[in-house]
Amino acid sequence: MNPNDAMNADVPAWARGVTRVAVLTGAGVSTDSGIPDYRGPEGLWTKDPSLAGLFTREHFLADAEGRRRFWRIYAGMRRDGVRPNVAHEALARLDASGVAVRVLTQNIDGLHQKAGLAARKVLELHGNMAEAECTRCHVKEPIGAVFDRMAAGEDDPACRSCGAVVQPSIVMFGQFLDPDVLSHAAAIARAGGLFLAVGSSLTVEPAAGLCAVAVESGATLVIVNRDPTPYDHLAAEVVREPVGVALPRICDAIICDRKAGSIGGT
Repeated sequence: MNPNDAMNADVPAWARGVTRVAVLTGAGVSTDSGIPDYRGPEGLWTKDPSLAGLFTREHFLADAEGRRRFWRIYAGMRRDGVRPNVAHEALARLDASGVAVRVLTQNIDGLHQKAGLAARKVLELHGNMAEAECTRCHVKEPIGAVFDRMAAGEDDPACRSCGAVVQPSIVMFGQFLDPDVLSHAAAIARAGGLFLAVGSSLTVEPAAGLCAVAVESGATLVIVNRDPTPYDHLAAEVVREPVGVALPRICDAIICDRKAGSIGGT
């Protein structure tokens, strides 16, 4: 047997010859870092369905008492010492191998960047936990400064510039995604030859619809998620293994194929 054939024996057809990968990542990618997901058996919404209402933009703006409860819960979600896990590291390793990787993440934790992906290669569809923003004048401040004010006794932090409601720099339920961010995400989905959807229930639109955008543009869709999703029927393969097992295996298969091709071309 040709050594190159042996190296490629376990590489799926869709992982061969890959030069560009777009990856849509959901909460399931970060659970191994100790960050709970939302809709899984131990998810935030599963354990307490009322929390979803607190993360609704209309409710947040209109209900001061609900906003106070939101901030208490949100402060409790802070994970200063959280570290990237093997899934984040696998994508960074794939990018370092020479494959053009672009991550479209629904997560707000910044762990893809902490794992080594350049910020320009990560598009945060739903914002990030690092900042807060005034809902009127749009002045931003570090989220740590907001938490410091809470520790000093402010249970409903207001904008220091104009006194309006302050919101974390995240997209809440009922709030539209930034159209420029969504347009950029769609362009990335169309450009990738392989589109991975990992650790997402694919029930939150319009982010989930990027799967269809990719397939309609000729990309191969592979879904890695514990539970069925509305887009499984479009996928070339659906993987039910844990994200921390499946994603490193997929990334390593693509890297292995690249190495085999490099050896074969010498």
